[in-house]
Amino acid sequence: MEQRQPLSGVRVVDLTWIVAGPQCTRILADLGAEVIKVEYADSSDYIRRAPPFADDEPGPNRSGFFNNLNRNKLGVTLNVAHPDGLDLLKRLISISDVFIENFSSRVLTRWGLDYPEQRKLRPDIIYASLSGFGHSGRHQDYTTWGPTAQALSGLTFMSGLPGQMPAGWGYSFLDHTAGYYAATAIMMALHHRHRTGQGQWVDISQVETGMVMTGPALLDYTVNDRPYRRDGNPPGNRSMHPRVAPHNVYQCLGDDRWCAISVFTDEEWAGLCDAMGQPSWTREVRFATGEVRVENEEELDGLIGDWTLRHEAEEVMTTLQAAGVKAGVVQTSADKVDRDPQLRARGFFPVADHPEIGPYEFEGFPALFSGTGAALHRASPVLGQDNELIYRELLGLEEVDYHQLAEEAVF
Repeated sequence: MEQRQPLSGVRVVDLTWIVAGPQCTRILADLGAEVIKVEYADSSDYIRRAPPFADDEPGPNRSGFFNNLNRNKLGVTLNVAHPDGLDLLKRLISISDVFIENFSSRVLTRWGLDYPEQRKLRPDIIYASLSGFGHSGRHQDYTTWGPTAQALSGLTFMSGLPGQMPAGWGYSFLDHTAGYYAATAIMMALHHRHRTGQGQWVDISQVETGMVMTGPALLDYTVNDRPYRRDGNPPGNRSMHPRVAPHNVYQCLGDDRWCAISVFTDEEWAGLCDAMGQPSWTREVRFATGEVRVENEEELDGLIGDWTLRHEAEEVMTTLQAAGVKAGVVQTSADKVDRDPQLRARGFFPVADHPEIGPYEFEGFPALFSGTGAALHRASPVLGQDNELIYRELLGLEEVDYHQLAEEAVF
């Protein structure tokens, strides 16, 4: 008999798309929940069209981004704008434990499926809404994307190098963060229902999931009246500790290869000097102590960079570590996937067979359980892959009705 996982027996109706919602339901699916991803074929999840594609061949089922976020899920197509499609969605909700979406706050109300209406379908339903600002307050009807939420939370303003304009994060970091919060909140709601029998609405604001990461900067302002952007802040690659130098990332031999080096003590400085072969400049007065090394950090970085450029990043790292100096290669994707023995030892890249792509290596779950935990048991669904399973077997549609609804473009 197949071993049960932590969320085995929990059914989730998943109307999420892009990244934030799918990240949440991926966690639930990895832990054993039966996640039914609902899309409409003519306006499927946008991330299906996002590169990179397997073998550089575009297609709605070939996006690596989509496939990584939607593994372990069942997939159906459904036109909720059609009365019969909306009826099928309601039937799904009535036999499910969790209903989640990450639309703007007005969408479910427009469908006649807000939380009070969902409770009529299943009184103990757990409804998770994951929108930019949540479903209350003056901004509740605004729509956002991850980068927008990052800017509004203050994280974008806090990024970048000293003396330069904010750079932004270049990636939808808050989409993932919001997904993590949503998964945690849903599991707490499931725990609450297990104890009390009561479902509830979990209303998540993506902007607020970013605000909680700005706490130290907000405290510095409210207590010390110091704005985050000021002389010397943000520190960039420099240490915020006033006596630490060198503390930077240095270019090495090869194409875009780098190594991070940090020296906190005089003993570590001596180790660095030995590793570099004791060049004459290391004995100059301007580098004699931590304090003066900080004062002359620009010149120091240039001289260390001259040495690292003559060596491969891995050689720099291992040489310095052997000398007691903190150093680490700035790894590329290829380094992590192909050359990281630690990740391989922990089985971080499991393989599943995708219907269109074939065997496919996935990012693993970052927690290992001594008992039952996360598992990869199927790849992401191609469009409409599980229509018959869900509509005919789970909801009990007769064959003639199923084919008639298909002809009417209900799914």
